[in-house]
Order: sequence, then structure tokens, then C-alpha cells
Amino acid sequence: MAEVHIIGQILKAVDFAEPHLYCKWCLQSGNAWRLVQGEVQGQSPVASHRLQNCSDFVQPLDIHLSSAAIQGWPRLLVEVYAVNVLQQSWPVGYGFAHIPTTPGAHRLEIATWKVAPSGWWQSLRERFGGGGAALSKTDLLFSGVERYKLQTLTSGKVIVDLKLIFRRFEDYGVEFK
Repeated sequence: MAEVHIIGQILKAVDFAEPHLYCKWCLQSGNAWRLVQGEVQGQSPVASHRLQNCSDFVQPLDIHLSSAAIQGWPRLLVEVYAVNVLQQSWPVGYGFAHIPTTPGAHRLEIATWKVAPSGWWQSLRERFGGGGAALSKTDLLFSGVERYKLQTLTSGKVIVDLKLIFRRFEDYGVEFK
């Protein structure tokens, strides 16, 4: 079977309005893909940077996958949450990016979006730390089937550094240039 080693880290979140953030992440792939070693989901600690508009997560990724087909190529889903002084959290950004299809070092900037407030009360609640609307199904992140019904706003970006090692793809007729 062909193999992909994903080694890297979720570095930071930039350009978010909220100061205290953490990131939940998940690596999804098709049915032909199997996890050999590592974790395909996780969560960073809460981070903030008061002088700059960023939160440094430095969440490590070390995942080893195998596959007999390239259908369902892996993608990285991220959900960024804000935390207030009462330890309440709410989502402030959703986004995803496909893992690059070439070996080597890559820096991904995952643009995120959030669900727009539906009225003035929800806008006030979100503005003063009470939380915003959340998705009930994470399938809406990457599936356009029902996402068109949502009113969304642009959030910040999540920066990810990856190093990819591909092995035995040439045995299956896949060439990388």
C-alpha cells in the first residue's frame, strides 16, 4: 500500500477579534485510507497574545496513513473557539484545507468563517462574550449541499506547517512532479 507521513504543527491563529482561543482539529479521509499510526483529531491548549493579533497554538501533528487509492485524499478540518473569563467557549471560525499532493515542506493558511448572528440580540451576545452560533454537523464545513443556506462572516486564518513524506506511490502508477 502507498503511504503518507504527515509531520508538522498547527502554528497559530491570526486576525481573530477574540483574544483567548483554542483549536480543535480533525484529519478526514476517504474509505480507502487507513490510519497506521498517530492521532487524527485533537485540541490545542488555550492561547493568546495581547500585543499581537494572534494566538500561538504550536499543536504537533504526526500522522502515518496508508492507502490503496488516491480517492478521498486527506483534508484537515479546523474549528477555532474563543474562551471568556467564565471559561465559556463558543466557535469563532471553521475551515478546512486538503493536504497538499506533493511531498516536501508546505505552509497552509486556512481561511475560516463563522455563522453570522441572526438578529440584534445574538449580535450583542456574541460581542460581549456570551457566544455565537455553532454548527450542529461538521459536514457543513466541506460539503456545499446545505452550506449555501447559512449566513456567514469571514473570521481569521489558521497557519499550519507540514512536512509530507510519500512512499510507494510509484508502485500504483502515481507520479509526483
